Amino acid sequence: MTITDDLFEGASAPSHPSGPSATRGGENKRSVEQIALLLFITVPFVALAGALPLAWGWGVSRLDVGLMVFMYFLTCHGITIGFHRYFTHGSFKAKRPLRIALAVMGSMAVEGPLVRWVADHRKHHKFSDHEGDPHSPWRFGETVPALMKGLWWAHIGWLFDEEQTNQEKYAPDLIKDPAIRRISRDFVLWTVVSLAIPPLVGGLVTMSWWGAFTAFFWGSLVRVALLHHVTWSINSICHAVGRRPFKSRDRSGNVWWLAVLSCGESWHNLHHADPTSARHGVLRGQVDSSARLIRWFEQSGWASDVRWPSESRVDARRKEMSSNAA
Repeated sequence: MTITDDLFEGASAPSHPSGPSATRGGENKRSVEQIALLLFITVPFVALAGALPLAWGWGVSRLDVGLMVFMYFLTCHGITIGFHRYFTHGSFKAKRPLRIALAVMGSMAVEGPLVRWVADHRKHHKFSDHEGDPHSPWRFGETVPALMKGLWWAHIGWLFDEEQTNQEKYAPDLIKDPAIRRISRDFVLWTVVSLAIPPLVGGLVTMSWWGAFTAFFWGSLVRVALLHHVTWSINSICHAVGRRPFKSRDRSGNVWWLAVLSCGESWHNLHHADPTSARHGVLRGQVDSSARLIRWFEQSGWASDVRWPSESRVDARRKEMSSNAA
């Protein structure tokens, strides 16, 4: 699967799609998913704010940390490999079981329904840091006050904007797949599953309600909040600061200190210079765990036609920048 600009060409699709919807409530802003997303942004954020005082008061067990780390990287890679590099950009082809698994893993990150996420991100790439971009930090201008307002907008404010990306226009390939459409519609179910796994495991291992509670606090609430803010930082921080060794038509930058937590997504400048590349961290020392897992999928036969960046392709993007600068 290759995502090309022909998805975005031509007349705009009707504002009320006639085909099957991949979101409960269709394009209605006050859909079940939007209400759930608001709830599961607010509650984990409160938990994250109280995490350190609570850890000081009654500690955190190795089981809690283990569940938090496992669930964090499971769902983070569901976003980075699944929602982003596979479903949005077609960086590789996946066998059906892997395709379904990536859709579920990404949905468990609690970042909204799959089809809506992909549609928003494809629109972002079409208009990146220009008018029409759903979440550019430069939306309000380049003065310091405008940028501060823009960073907030890019980080979280855009999620509750009244304007909705047309899913039929930007993600028709996903809407046509019944299984993917069903997974997208069942976003609330995957949210419940994601939040229920840590307390279930914690309670069974410790055989106590307290063990279930602490596992829920760290492995569910704190984990979701941390992943949310790391993901949103790619929209905000990585479009405001960072090194830009490659030529792109926007202000995407590389932010090294987010690389591990973002599973390689913060090498954002190369991504915008070459969106279909399966690897974002292409320079020496740039950690990209998502690319490593895609390589393992390829070696195991689960993934094929992986769009690995060649040395000449990477060099060409640097040369373009140099020649233009000259």
